[in-house]
Amino acid sequence: MAFHDWGKELSNRLQAEWMMLAALSIVAAATVFAGLPLWQVALGWFFLAGVVLAGGRDRPRPPVAETARQPRERDLLGEVPSTLDALDVPALVLDREANILFQNDASSRTFGSLPTGAHISARLRSPAVLDMIRETLATGRPNQIEHAERLPSQQVYLVRIAPVDLPAEGQGKRLFLLAFRDISELRRLDRMRSDFVANASHELRTPLASLRGFIETLQGPAKSDPKAQERFLSIMLDQSTRMSRLLDDLLSLSRLELRANVAPEGKVDLVSLLSHVRDSLSPLAGDLGVSINLYLPPGPVEVAGERDELVQVFENLVENACKYGQEGKAVDVFLSAAEAGPLEVTVADYGPGIPSEHLPRLTERFYRVSVEDSRSKKGTGLGLAIVKHILTRHRARLIVASEVGKGSRFTVRF
Repeated sequence: MAFHDWGKELSNRLQAEWMMLAALSIVAAATVFAGLPLWQVALGWFFLAGVVLAGGRDRPRPPVAETARQPRERDLLGEVPSTLDALDVPALVLDREANILFQNDASSRTFGSLPTGAHISARLRSPAVLDMIRETLATGRPNQIEHAERLPSQQVYLVRIAPVDLPAEGQGKRLFLLAFRDISELRRLDRMRSDFVANASHELRTPLASLRGFIETLQGPAKSDPKAQERFLSIMLDQSTRMSRLLDDLLSLSRLELRANVAPEGKVDLVSLLSHVRDSLSPLAGDLGVSINLYLPPGPVEVAGERDELVQVFENLVENACKYGQEGKAVDVFLSAAEAGPLEVTVADYGPGIPSEHLPRLTERFYRVSVEDSRSKKGTGLGLAIVKHILTRHRARLIVASEVGKGSRFTVRF
């Protein structure tokens, strides 16, 4: 044992046995006053003190010695603390009794500061996780389990515990590493993927069922009925067109996701682009009895972007405003390009508006405020999801404001 370690061990024993040593000193003082020679008293005191310090190694230490023992436990970890602090994964080091010996920085940020020496059950209340820890402490085999934290927010962790055998200087002492890997985003993506497949299947199943039913009717009862054939063929065309629109939107979403991290390099004049959008949607607006009004600056206003994708964004927003805000009879498009503020394009309608509880979910795939209303207006439920993906690629935001009975405003902020 090095001299430094020997001195530290002696200091720890002195702290642990101070009450016994104090009692010996009192007895020694009493014997001196009783007339016993000082050298005999000193010799006896040192002998008994040596016996106390040597024998105290195997006796249970009083609670006061806990603070003296904790640095020793930390010394046994060696370079482990600095290594764990470099990880972005919350990690705790436990002893054989599941007491916390060390907590890395990521764990402090996630769970707050935990007192050294506290039992892990003081922080983790999950019976499944505590059972897993107890099993590993008993068997020495690694374990892992999925654990969800609902407060202060929904988080899902893959909790893993594994034994750590310290090197020779740790005298074979076994500790346990408890780590938390955040898989919340993976679970969210899994739910989105499953919801997407379920919704896409549902959206395709309805027109396919209609087509199959009409085909069977045309092959059977309506085989010789020209009027029924004409009516059914018209409906079949509408259903096939609906499926075509849905598949086109799905392909658009897939392409956008592949290019989400690639910023566009070209320049687009929003003044001419918005004029083009109005001209292309004028026939639809005329059929609905809606006028599209543009409020644009006199000169060109350029942004970094891809023209076809931005045309798709504003055609979608203006078309939605015409269809769902038809009652207001007008759709206004404002282009704000003030030097002091952000560049914004706002599409405003004066229809029935959207209830506030629906606003946060409008850009979700297949989310509809009213399913029947959307289908009657030939919507696929993917338009605003496409808009969101395009604007994300263009480093822009979609801001939605609406008031029931007064209309809606969709603002694109570059």
